[in-house]
Amino acid sequence: MQTRSLGTTGHDSSIMTFGAIALNWLEQEGANQMVELMLDYGVNHFDVAPTYGDAELKLGPKLRQHREKIFLGCKTQERGYEGAKRKLEQSLNRLGVGHIDLYQIHGLEYDDELETILGDGGALEAFREAKDEGRINHIGLTSHGNPQLIQDAIERINDLETVMFPMNPVVAGKDDDEYDYEAVLNRANDADIGTLGIKAFAKRPWPSTAELPENDRPYANWYEPVDTPAEIKKRFDFAAAQELTSVINPGDPKLVAMVLDAAERYDGMEEAAQRSLIEQVRHEQSPVPEQLHH
Repeated sequence: MQTRSLGTTGHDSSIMTFGAIALNWLEQEGANQMVELMLDYGVNHFDVAPTYGDAELKLGPKLRQHREKIFLGCKTQERGYEGAKRKLEQSLNRLGVGHIDLYQIHGLEYDDELETILGDGGALEAFREAKDEGRINHIGLTSHGNPQLIQDAIERINDLETVMFPMNPVVAGKDDDEYDYEAVLNRANDADIGTLGIKAFAKRPWPSTAELPENDRPYANWYEPVDTPAEIKKRFDFAAAQELTSVINPGDPKLVAMVLDAAERYDGMEEAAQRSLIEQVRHEQSPVPEQLHH
């Protein structure tokens, strides 16, 4: 599988990152097999979080067995020093490892959160302290829905090495600033910051729970995904062709093998094909939640 340089981290990430939330829906044996499958295909960048059910625990056994082959990303939604320090400790214990390669501020959505993280007693203090102690190697950021805020964070966090954000043709077809992830990508590339794409396979939001109760959804995703090999390949090709460092699979384990296949066979996507895909889907409702207002 192709690899790309992950910003200034010194790591070359596989163009598919394994989103380990998929392990939450599997028994331990199935989780072990999925991790082995990733490694067999050459996936070397894994991403997990404490909010993904018991995915950290399920990842642990194979992670420890193959630690040197896996660049491990984890994250925290804590915004203060004490909370971030505690969550990092918890993740290290649950994963059973001594360090995390990339520790990320998770799900940044509001300006006041960024102020808290950056301020005295903020999460960034805990991140930097852990980095000095060798418990984390690199600092990253993830956000689902505020492109301008991600750009502000890039400006203000001088040791930020990766950003994770949505990238798909539905969003690319929207003209509003609140969907302008292309600007985030350009800003990150200018700063030599690694870029990780989420929601590449999102088709549209799920219908309301009145129309389709949560228990009746065919996939364990937050949004309705594309789900045929051809559609998944098109979506992977589109995201990878935007020159993201790496594209993360959707959370439902039933879709992971198709993404793996698309990633292994990736060989670019013509501009005309990209434009055509955007035109086909640009009028769909955006799968990325509109920016919430505090």
